[in-house]
Amino acid sequence: MASAYSTDLQLELVATGEKAGLWGTITNSNLKILELAASGYLSTAALATGNLTLQLDAGSSLGLSTATGKNLMIEVTGTLTASRVITMPVGSERIFIIKDSTVRSTSNFIISVQNVGANAAGTITLPVGSTCMLYTDGTGVDSMKLLSILEKGTVSVGNSVNSPYTAIAGDIVLGEVGNGGGGTINVVLPGSPIAGDKVTVMDSSVVGGFASNNCTIGRNGQPIQGAATDFVMDLNNQSITFVYTNATKGWQIKSTNT
Repeated sequence: MASAYSTDLQLELVATGEKAGLWGTITNSNLKILELAASGYLSTAALATGNLTLQLDAGSSLGLSTATGKNLMIEVTGTLTASRVITMPVGSERIFIIKDSTVRSTSNFIISVQNVGANAAGTITLPVGSTCMLYTDGTGVDSMKLLSILEKGTVSVGNSVNSPYTAIAGDIVLGEVGNGGGGTINVVLPGSPIAGDKVTVMDSSVVGGFASNNCTIGRNGQPIQGAATDFVMDLNNQSITFVYTNATKGWQIKSTNT
């Protein structure tokens, strides 16, 4: 029987009687692959110029090239010029972490993570500036799941800069309405939310605040506290966390400071 490769990390599994004289090389490579999965770190600016396709080449322990998808942690950097996609091959069970250290400038570009060939149901959108743990069970193109947001990031929204801004579940939005002459801003809640999704919006204005220039929260087709109307934040230093419950109540207010 010829040697084969494991499903998840593509370790080389040497058959009895095979690879005479190569056991040391193959074993060392396998150990390096296990090391990548346990503590491997990859920093890449690939998203600045295009999408990032993670690799799981059979037998490879090259965490910076042909085994990028075997690393435990992947930090993406650089300035985005468009929305980008990070893809993991289908067929492998992987638990991994992605840290978003990219710069979005004034554009509302997004970063999504998925298996190759995924549909919308299997696409995870990363909150801006966050560090997230993800999991794919290898059963199909839509098996990518968000396990946890390990560290929340923030996104600044300002008048005549990047408003209206469509929030991503898990976002912490810092509203700035005082600088540059001031002006109202709009934050739109995520489309197609699921129960437990959260978005926090707070007044971070250096000058003035939401009392003089309101922040309107767009409901994006879902109710807010059971009402089919948008919500207006109109108090200085106001901070509200919106939590999605169901199609009847929609987004509920978890916390507010006034």
